[in-house]
Amino acid sequence: MFSKLSVDLKWRGKILHCVFASLHWKDMQQQELIPHLFRKEFRKITSVLCKHLGIDHIETAEDIVSDTFLQAVETWSYKGIPENPTAWLYTVAKNKARNLLQRNLIFNDKITRELIISSEAQGNEIDLSDRNIQDSQLQMLFALCHPCISTEAQIGLSLRILCGFGIDEIADAFLTNKETINKRLFRAKEKLRTEKVTIEFPDQREISNRLENVLTTLYLLFSEGYYSESQDNVLRKDLCLEAMRLTKLLVENEQTNKPSVNALLSLMCFHSSRFEARIDERGEMILYRDQDESLWNQELIEKGLYFFHQASLGDTISKYHIEAGIAYWHTIKADTKEKWESIVLLYDRLLQIQHTPIAALNRTYAFSKAKGKEAAILEARKLKLEDNHFYFMLLGELYKDVDNNKSKENFQKALELAKTKTDKQTIETHLTQLT
Repeated sequence: MFSKLSVDLKWRGKILHCVFASLHWKDMQQQELIPHLFRKEFRKITSVLCKHLGIDHIETAEDIVSDTFLQAVETWSYKGIPENPTAWLYTVAKNKARNLLQRNLIFNDKITRELIISSEAQGNEIDLSDRNIQDSQLQMLFALCHPCISTEAQIGLSLRILCGFGIDEIADAFLTNKETINKRLFRAKEKLRTEKVTIEFPDQREISNRLENVLTTLYLLFSEGYYSESQDNVLRKDLCLEAMRLTKLLVENEQTNKPSVNALLSLMCFHSSRFEARIDERGEMILYRDQDESLWNQELIEKGLYFFHQASLGDTISKYHIEAGIAYWHTIKADTKEKWESIVLLYDRLLQIQHTPIAALNRTYAFSKAKGKEAAILEARKLKLEDNHFYFMLLGELYKDVDNNKSKENFQKALELAKTKTDKQTIETHLTQLT
């Protein structure tokens, strides 16, 4: 088998950390370059090699790229950084792939022949042009979001191959361990092989059928970053940015530039515009009403409006359209009745399409702003989400200044159910304010 010099390789992981620790870099800029390139280029080269070698050899593609980065660490520390580091990586990766295909230095004869046969269908030249990199990533996205594998597996493989995440990072995102993730990804890859899934754009009809799976994966990826229970870190911008990057690739491609895709990207832009205002210096969540509006990113809000307009050009309305509408209203800080009544109506429509506990809780908060706390308490009690700490946090908030004893009781229940350190800190702050 190809040498697995970098199983679980990630720039914040053990291997590169150990290598960096043993090197004497000339300055911090050099020390930070390879981690930056790894996060940026790993996914691009891997996607192209996967397309070239075929779905059967995903691990081989990952190993070639990981080995390329280890060679960069070893070579650049002694010979210096090349004039064009990205071109150096592309050249080395292409040479390694070419050697693997042409000579029996690592694989046995049978596997080598299979790889050569697989590559002949793609042509012998490995194309790392910008256009082919973008096409390869999109084609890989559709392949990984094939309905024959579970949604969790789709997200996991997308994180690994298209986002360059290590196994540890994926395990953190799913609140599980490396062994579980390795088994899940292995089974998913085997299923893709068994189903003979190809890395190519489906025909137009199949794109429409498959696009919903792709959007669901990207939506869940962004959601995990927007509110993460991993690593006691409520906001993981890296997950959100990767989801936005992949969604933007869909928008930029004529075959996938659909209203629902624009709506999803609009939603992401609106939410990400408030990132800097959502977390305080202690890592605690800042409630929407207390956020510093001057920290909101106006450029992202404008981009959100642009993609929202593009989304309106179609003749269908998806849940992403409605959620983008709700997110848009949240970019307007004015606390008006019109604003909150509009948000309530949008939540009503959203719950008709897809009823989720979080949407129901968010609707109830908006309802309290439009109709008052006492009316909202009655609405909240109907939800009966007794195993959800957000439910009790909402009740605690609604009972403030109405019945502070009940407010305390609900915040205490929320504290017992909360999982993350940051959520617990936020709840304890509320309790302190009530004493």
